[in-house]
Amino acid sequence: MADDQTRRQAHELIDRMAPSQVSAVVGLLETMLDPVSRAIANAPFDDEPETDEERKYVAASKAWLEAHPGQAIPHEEVLSEFGLSADDLKY
Repeated sequence: MADDQTRRQAHELIDRMAPSQVSAVVGLLETMLDPVSRAIANAPFDDEPETDEERKYVAASKAWLEAHPGQAIPHEEVLSEFGLSADDLKY
């Protein structure tokens, strides 16, 4: 555990910050103290390698998009069907 001097120093530094900086530090501290957020932050980018079957389906979808220009459904439209927007996906 941090000693009293270290805690006082942390408080003094926070007191000298701009409000936006304090907000960022609070977010960082919350993430550091929340085990789920910490686990997500430290999780590998993708812990499962892409399978041959997945690569096949991705290639097929790209080929379909090239063969049918203008027929893809925009992401925003799909989200709106669920009552969502792109802002709802931001963490």
